[in-house]
Amino acid sequence: MKISTKGRYGLTIMIALAKKHGEGPTSLKSIAKDHNLSEHYLEQLIAPLRNAQLVKSVRGAYGGYMLGKDPEEITAGDIIRVLEGPITPVEIIDDEEPAKRDLWIKIRDAVKDVLDSTTLEYLANYKDKGDQEYYMFYI
Repeated sequence: MKISTKGRYGLTIMIALAKKHGEGPTSLKSIAKDHNLSEHYLEQLIAPLRNAQLVKSVRGAYGGYMLGKDPEEITAGDIIRVLEGPITPVEIIDDEEPAKRDLWIKIRDAVKDVLDSTTLEYLANYKDKGDQEYYMFYI
């Protein structure tokens, strides 16, 4: 399964909104500017997120978008499913060889587990701990 720019930029929008959670609405223009993305493209992505009630819009001069739920209640899986559709690496065919069919199911389930256990709160507050296997050698 390859996640397209729809999924990637959708996550970008949602992480940006999660970082501003509780501060009022955020404009797509500011998100586009901060991440060097097309505002027009983000406008296309926000509609399905709003329809799924993951975001809500606020009209007016100081309007914009806010999360529809708390960041700990929204998972990466919720966002990806809205923008990309069902999470599956390949279409599983009933008459496929059992070993291959089992492999595809295991891959699908592993991807679902990661996406469904990763909250927006985690992504918004992620701190890179660096590569713990990194060593510096001096000669």
